[in-house]
Amino acid sequence: MSAKALLSRLSIDPYVAAIAGMVTLASLLPVHGSGAVIAGHVTTAAIALLFFLHGARLAPRAALAGARHWRLHAVVLASTYLLFPALGLGARALFPHLLTAPLWTGLILLCVLPSTVQSSIAFTSIGRGNVPAALCAATASNLLGMLLTPLLAGLFLSVHGGFSIQAVGDILEQLLLPFAAGQLSRPMIGEWAQRNRKVLGLVDRGSILLVVYTAFSEGVSRGIWHQLGLTDLGTLLAADAVLLAAVLAITTFGSRLLRFSRTDEVTIVFCGSKKSLASGLPMATVLLAGQSVGMIVLPLMLFHQIQLMVCAWLAKRYARAEEKIVAAEAVGVA
Repeated sequence: MSAKALLSRLSIDPYVAAIAGMVTLASLLPVHGSGAVIAGHVTTAAIALLFFLHGARLAPRAALAGARHWRLHAVVLASTYLLFPALGLGARALFPHLLTAPLWTGLILLCVLPSTVQSSIAFTSIGRGNVPAALCAATASNLLGMLLTPLLAGLFLSVHGGFSIQAVGDILEQLLLPFAAGQLSRPMIGEWAQRNRKVLGLVDRGSILLVVYTAFSEGVSRGIWHQLGLTDLGTLLAADAVLLAAVLAITTFGSRLLRFSRTDEVTIVFCGSKKSLASGLPMATVLLAGQSVGMIVLPLMLFHQIQLMVCAWLAKRYARAEEKIVAAEAVGVA
């Protein structure tokens, strides 16, 4: 049996397994000295390429599609950039000793990241939600996140020494400029990018795997696994799970309270509860340079796995509920 078939039988996403494999590889064979310097330069180039391709793939008009549904977009953005930070900061204020300082930094950073694009749209589609609105909301979240994430990180992390004004310039140079360059290059390579999504997907995921490896290599060199015990890991998993559960509950009942349709509720729940690993890892590498990035990105990596598993189950649950509604309506008409 092939490794891919085995992962499929065990219901394990190959990409999730690949990320775990990079963590294992970095733990066993971390890069040191000049190798770490070279890996850092390669990672910087990979991050720039990643955001360049994001810019090349994203049609500007796609971000404007469905923009008239402003109430839905406002709720999604409020969940991403207001609700999440409020929950994270509130938890840190109430339970300051629950996690170590680097893990709290990572959790707060997680809370100010943009939503995902691909998984938000995919889960919205599976759950029979408003896909055009999901595309617009997720795209807007990522575009705004290029500016909001570093600004919010500076506001919430500066008092703990986790951020500097220089980081704003770094993220503009290493992330926003390549993204803008990709947008400008769309007339030349836009059609090619659309035709070769699989190739670009490999570059996208490969860049993230490289970031994971270099970040955890640095963490291992600094003794990350000696600093993080099983109790701390279990506590972090619980904190991530509670954070996701709180956001899912608030977006679900909030959308009903605001009288959104069922399809719009699905969109709000899935777009408003996601945090982007693809954007988060590069941003952490730039924003928190010089710190133990491997430890800091751990809350995000664990949250990413939890949100995929929980939202996959929830999307199927929404789909089954829609099927029952359609069947009941068919019986009523008959």
